[in-house]
Amino acid sequence: MSTTKKLRLGPLPKTESVKLTFVCPAGLKADLDRYAALHAQAYGEPVDVTTLIPHMLEKFITGDRGFRKSKQ
Repeated sequence: MSTTKKLRLGPLPKTESVKLTFVCPAGLKADLDRYAALHAQAYGEPVDVTTLIPHMLEKFITGDRGFRKSKQ
């Protein structure tokens, strides 16, 4: 199995969005760019980092047990 098939973030759903701006370290931006390239390779559709970030954050938050417990 290729590395690109192991990405946690699957194909991106179409969603409604709200604009949010943030600053990140240059190294993180480079990693995000690399992830976007791998995602495009895995799913055959080019994707911009700014499109990926909300989906990545959503996956992170829904996978955080401490956060889920705090909502109960």
